[in-house]
Amino acid sequence: MERSNWTVAPTKILSAREIGLVLSDLKRRARRSINSRQNLIIFRLSTCFGLRVAELCGLRLGDVRLGVERPYIYVRKEIAKRHKPRRVPAWWDRGSLDDLTAWRDHRVSQGATANDLLVCSQSARSFGRPLDRFNVRARFKVACRVLGPDRVADLSIHSGRHSAVSHLLAAGRTLAEVRDAAGHSSIATTSIYSHVVADDGKVGEIFRETA
Repeated sequence: MERSNWTVAPTKILSAREIGLVLSDLKRRARRSINSRQNLIIFRLSTCFGLRVAELCGLRLGDVRLGVERPYIYVRKEIAKRHKPRRVPAWWDRGSLDDLTAWRDHRVSQGATANDLLVCSQSARSFGRPLDRFNVRARFKVACRVLGPDRVADLSIHSGRHSAVSHLLAAGRTLAEVRDAAGHSSIATTSIYSHVVADDGKVGEIFRETA
């Protein structure tokens, strides 16, 4: 049972401007570095899709269902909290869907198949092996470094999940939709995020880069 009597500190929520700055910085770096390119998809999975770190680490290529009218990420019971599988819509935000598709296609070009991990080690010595949770948490902080050390110190990868839920609600998705996408056991948990950020985005273009 999830708690419904707690609140989310506003400092744990990335603003739309901060998300845009991080995305733009990562895309610049991704042109030169495979690690930055993977950090981009880690940031997207956390901050735009709301995946938990264990879910992110265990996601397989076959869990990314893009060849359907409404693309989605399937969170299998083996990696989901409380072993409750769910579907996370990938069509709610165009930029996130485009980056997810590009990374999936890149992994396929590396020889990955449906049972291989979406996010994995890219080093020559350990290529394809799982990333541990400590590594992924550290990568999230590295991804956010454009925001400055003081701001990064306030953030964790779970801040990405908090941000996803908050911005999706602010963009007009319903409490029930976001509850199901986030895997909350109660709509009361989801409702905590209803007034954390202002509604400054449109459905379909929620997480925009900053020029």
